[in-house]
Parts: sequence; C-alpha cells; structure tokens
Amino acid sequence: MSETTPDAVREYAELEARLADPAIHADQTVVRTLTKRYAALGPVVAAYRAVDVARADLEAARELAVEDAGFAAEVPTLEAVVDAAEDRLRTLLVPRDPDDDRDVILEVKAGEGGEESALFAADLVRMYVRYAERRGWRVEVLDETWSDLGGYKDARIALRAKGTPDPGDAPWARLKYEGGVHRVQRVPVTESQGRIHTSAAGVLVMPELDEADDEIEIAPADLRIDVYRSSGPGGQSVNTTDSAVRITHLPTGVVVSCQNEKSQLQNKESALRVLKARLRQAAREAAEAEASAARRSQVRTVDRSERIRTYNFPENRIADHRTGFKAYNLDLVLGGELDPVIQSCVDADEAERLAAAQGAGE
Repeated sequence: MSETTPDAVREYAELEARLADPAIHADQTVVRTLTKRYAALGPVVAAYRAVDVARADLEAARELAVEDAGFAAEVPTLEAVVDAAEDRLRTLLVPRDPDDDRDVILEVKAGEGGEESALFAADLVRMYVRYAERRGWRVEVLDETWSDLGGYKDARIALRAKGTPDPGDAPWARLKYEGGVHRVQRVPVTESQGRIHTSAAGVLVMPELDEADDEIEIAPADLRIDVYRSSGPGGQSVNTTDSAVRITHLPTGVVVSCQNEKSQLQNKESALRVLKARLRQAAREAAEAEASAARRSQVRTVDRSERIRTYNFPENRIADHRTGFKAYNLDLVLGGELDPVIQSCVDADEAERLAAAQGAGE
C-alpha cells in the first residue's frame, strides 16, 4: 500500500489537534482552510484503518485455522474483505482535483435556435437552481439577460455550499461535468405545426475563488470599465440610472457584463468575481492541455463546443453522450433530480484517474 498513507494519518491527527485549540478559531479563514483539509483526509484515514483491521482479522483467522478447521472456512471471506478494503483505499489515494471543495460560478448561454434556445437556457438554469436547493446550497443570481418570450439569452449564477461539505459533495466536485453544449429536442412554443426542433444552449462552469485567494491578480490598468442602463425582456429599460457594468480585461479580451443589481458598485463586484473565475479557469485548462495533450478526460473535456447531453422531450429521455447514461425521467431531472446523471460522470472520471495512476505506477 502507498507509503503516503501513514503521512495522511499523521497529518489528520495534527489537524485534529490544531482545530481543538481555541486560539486557532480567532482566524476563521485559517479555520476554514484547516477544516476543508481535515474533511478531505477523513475518508482516507478511515479506509486506511479499515485495511489494518481487515488484515489483522485475516492474520488471526489464519493462525487459528492451524488448530481449528472452522477458522479455515472464514479465510476466503476475510481475504475478500481485505481486497475490498485495499481497493477502496487505493481509489481514495488517486490524486483529487484540487478544486473539488470549491463553490462554482455557472453560466448558461442560449445558442442556435433563437427564442427556443433561450427558453431551454432558462430550463437549464431552473434545473441547476432546483438541484442546488435539493443539496442545501445557496443560490445567488449574478446576472441575467432575458429574451422576448421570457427565456435567457444568458445568465450567471453562483452556487455555494453551506458549511464544510463532505469530500466530493461541494458544488465544483458535482457540477464541473456540466460544462459543454446541451442539446434539446422538442416542439417549440413558436411552432404552429407541431414539428420537433433541435436547438442548444451552452454551459460554462468555473470554480469560484475565495476572498483570500491571491492566485489571480488583476491590475486596474488592465481593465476597461463601461457603465450603461440595465435592460429587461425585449430590451426595455428597467433602471433609470447607469447601474449596469461591463468590464473588459484588455490583455485577454475577456468581457464580463453584470446588470442584475440596482447598485453600480454591486454589479462591478459581481463582474469582477466572474472575471477572476474565468481567467483562472482559462489558465487551468491551458496548463492541463500543455501538461498532457493526450489526456482529455471524456467527462472533463477542455473542448467546450462538445455536445455533452441531449434532452428529448417527446420521449421524456435524457442521454449523456460521454458516459452512455440514458434514462426516461427527463421531467424529474429538470426538476432537480440530477444526481444519477452526474454520478455517471463521477464514476467514469474516477475510473479514468485510477487507470492513469495504475499505469503511471507500472
């Protein structure tokens, strides 16, 4: 078994001692960092201890089997327990995504299909909001641009966990697989002859940086900030002041607009949050591509133009094209029961990571 496991046990004990010290709680930023690390190590330590117990039970059964045949009959069962425990620990020791405990900023944009695409984009936003509500996450609408029929031309929402989520349960760990093109097949409300149309909407998911993160620094001189009047469905003005903000990052050309708040300052702060997340995500993807051009995870693709999922309304069917997942409960998925679809991506990603780790070790 990996020699790093005892190190994890020692680190876990050290973190436990530090968190028990009342003095450490004077700095909540430090407490949050330590708590996240402690929670991440918990399953590894539990699995390591389970392996120790299983091995001890097996060794005892083998020793007793010399004198008592009844214990010999237990040996195969205990060997299977050891194998399962070691497999569990081996899986947990596969390098994790360092952003898995982060919150997310999620953007949905209408694509080809005009008003129908905008209506579908609104369906996707509601799906993610309902999924977040099921998981007890906080939802914050950062910005939204409406279409004439009440759909979304584009929308940005922040999804945040309450407290310290268990490993694998934070917003990024679950929703990082949602980035890409989502295709819908249904009869649009604008279709008078009942014909099924196909349109699409794009989803971009980015881990949100904490306030204490200095990983992305933006120089004021690199920004062009424009203000304008907010608009609602159909383009009508919904504010009498220039409260909407558009920020252009001059070195990269990335543009972020926010108009959801009545305050220009609040819109500027929201736009900067989105800009930092976009810049970090772009840097992350560029680094991953450079480090291993051959390794493009089927469920964590850098190619945002890839069609990842189809929502077929006439058949009430949802299909994920990366993992082969298919179910006929589209109505429930759109109502927020998204976990089975996401879990198929989690399982595929873990299998690929495990295979890559085993291949590197050979």
